[in-house]
Amino acid sequence: MTFDEFGFDDELMDSLDAMHFNEATPVQSQSIPVIMDGKDLIACAQTGTGKTAAYLLPVINDILFTEGGHVDTIILVPTRELAIQIDQQMEGFSYFVPVTSTAIYGGNDSGEWGRQRKALEDGADIVITTPGRIIQHIAMGYVDFSHVRHLILDEADRMLDMGFFDDIMQVVKQLPSDGRQTLMFSATMPPKIRELAKQILKNPEEISIAISKPAENIRQGAYVVYDPQKPRLVKHILNERKDQSIIIFSSKKQSCKDLAITLRRSGFNVGVIHSDLEQKEREEVLRLFKTRNTNILVATDIIARGIDIKEIDMVINYDVPRDAEDYVHRIGRTARAQSSGEAYTFINERDMVAFGRIEKLIEKEVEKIALPEEFGDGPEYNPRLRNSSGGRDGNGRSKRNRGGKGRKPQGNKPKHQPVQNDASQQANEFDAIVGTLEQTTDNTSKNKKRNRRGGRRHKKPSNGSQQPQQSQSVAG
Repeated sequence: MTFDEFGFDDELMDSLDAMHFNEATPVQSQSIPVIMDGKDLIACAQTGTGKTAAYLLPVINDILFTEGGHVDTIILVPTRELAIQIDQQMEGFSYFVPVTSTAIYGGNDSGEWGRQRKALEDGADIVITTPGRIIQHIAMGYVDFSHVRHLILDEADRMLDMGFFDDIMQVVKQLPSDGRQTLMFSATMPPKIRELAKQILKNPEEISIAISKPAENIRQGAYVVYDPQKPRLVKHILNERKDQSIIIFSSKKQSCKDLAITLRRSGFNVGVIHSDLEQKEREEVLRLFKTRNTNILVATDIIARGIDIKEIDMVINYDVPRDAEDYVHRIGRTARAQSSGEAYTFINERDMVAFGRIEKLIEKEVEKIALPEEFGDGPEYNPRLRNSSGGRDGNGRSKRNRGGKGRKPQGNKPKHQPVQNDASQQANEFDAIVGTLEQTTDNTSKNKKRNRRGGRRHKKPSNGSQQPQQSQSVAG
């Protein structure tokens, strides 16, 4: 389905044409008509399927037919990074239309709080916010959400995992119960998501796109290793990919810090991001990585979901993620928009059971790649053994295998040939439109007034009027 078949307004189509958005993705093709019909929606779709555009475009189009001056739409997200990213996408989509947006999140200086307050009081059309931060503004008494017509929950499962259920419900209580359209997007659909949907959605339509399955064009592999072998193995892999864009995930902040120091000492161009960093530091690290000033990013799961960084060649799981579904999100950073990519996981003797659960979830046995000969033996892979004994002796040898050589994982050594990414024209052109907006992170979160506040808002066509195609199917 093409975007000109949805009946969007001419000015919105100008933005899409400028970014060469032609063919809609499956989640866009299925979601946009439902949203334009004014129905509530619960959609299960992985990051990277185009779900942000699936809800932003019909909402922007609908706002064009309303009076401005008040908050029309609230988008709740789990992290400040995702709030900033969605706000950046708004820059492109609303480039030719008089629709304003603002990103509201914590971790800022006092001046940023004042900017956020002004945007709320002025009535930015679309407010993209984390639950905790917007509740702080609500508590101050100057927030008016009485005109809100759209509530969108993005990465809803992640917000519940982070303990935001009560915060979400507190925000919902501030909104009109009648005439409000609620949209929920989630990568997974556990029972707690169903329970939340029952409480805040009314007779929703349901859409499910590619639940919990990695893209077919990701080459997956795993190394079974002892912890002391991990830093050396990372450097071995990176040495053959010095110009590629690579994310290394670790579940622990200290592990991220230590690994980043080790790699920098070895001459690698590395950025690191974790929750101990101030917000401005995180934004700068992401900016440098997006602009390829650094090509290796060591990170916790803070960027595993939702963050859209183009043309990632490889993902390395320095350890096995705690939840099987997080594995899908981590490796989903690569092979975006029909390109190809690689994903490798390091499995120590304590993580075998967890990795077995991952293989069960994705319904695929991941290739276990033999360690290079100079590394010696790793543990024997057995996902059915809990708390495997073993470990290393003082000389770095396997205690279990002192009397003889242990069995190596089967499989060929990786050739480590560069993988050529072929990102879609949509993604590349989008980056071209908003690329200048990423030069400073402060600009990305400012209230977008565009000097069009007094610009025209369209009137909906009456039943008998002959209007251009783009306004015929717009819902109120």
